[in-house]
Amino acid sequence: MELKDIDLNLLVVFNQLLMERKVSKVAENLGLGQPAVSNALARLRKLFGDELFLRTSSGMQPTPFADQLAESIGYALGMIHGAINAQSSFDPAISKRSFSIGMTDIGEIYFLPSLMEMIQKVAPSVSISTVRNTATNLQDSMEAGHIDVAIGLLPQLKTGFFQRRLFIQEYVCMFKVGHRLDKRKILPSDFFSADHLAIVSAGTGHGKVDEILDSNSPQRKIKLTVPHFVAIGHILQSTNLVATVPERLAERMAKPFDLKYVDHPVKLPRIAINLFWHAKYHKDPANQWLRGLIFDMHADG
Repeated sequence: MELKDIDLNLLVVFNQLLMERKVSKVAENLGLGQPAVSNALARLRKLFGDELFLRTSSGMQPTPFADQLAESIGYALGMIHGAINAQSSFDPAISKRSFSIGMTDIGEIYFLPSLMEMIQKVAPSVSISTVRNTATNLQDSMEAGHIDVAIGLLPQLKTGFFQRRLFIQEYVCMFKVGHRLDKRKILPSDFFSADHLAIVSAGTGHGKVDEILDSNSPQRKIKLTVPHFVAIGHILQSTNLVATVPERLAERMAKPFDLKYVDHPVKLPRIAINLFWHAKYHKDPANQWLRGLIFDMHADG
């Protein structure tokens, strides 16, 4: 098959079907009628000699061959999109752009206060929304432009994505001021004899830490388990529980909640926090501006 035999618009329809899985939604996105999208799919099936998408109760599901084509076609369309828009510009001072950032609740606590303060100064009409990295198909959403950048420990974002290191942090042990562990250094025996607050943050890299701590003998005496980090300041403030948390989060929460934190007595892996974006938007001026702002404010070194 030669490139001259392929209508680029058919590949655009193919890429949209991969992301949306519904003919009606693709038609809406592209400003076409549903019959036009169905006709494009019929032409694609004939061109590739494969059904490509099969109707199911959960939408149009790609065949193995369509999955095989997906990454290459998505990347190629992204490069074309970037090339033809390379001369566009972005002026944050007057822009009314809305950006979406994928991050965890820790990210919201650590990044958003200072980021929003800066945006109010340099881009007063720009707005920000956040999306949980685990609450969506992050790869597809970023490829489609629904999420501009993502921040965190995200090993699933590999081929087709750029990333840049923001910082590496340690885990620390956190508790209220005056706790019996409130001293410069605590021993493992002190740690495991305390009552614990455990945070089971599904779909994030923090699960590895729980595996390490719970493989220890003796094990933690867990008195409370929560599915996120956002409430731990209030909980630790009014109980004698201790929690294992990332250091940057501890820095943000210590003063407002009258908490203390110390080096963790158990050897735990360090956390690499990166900024991610899809290759399709690598040269997009608005995306470049947002990435630069986050990096300048929060990157070490």
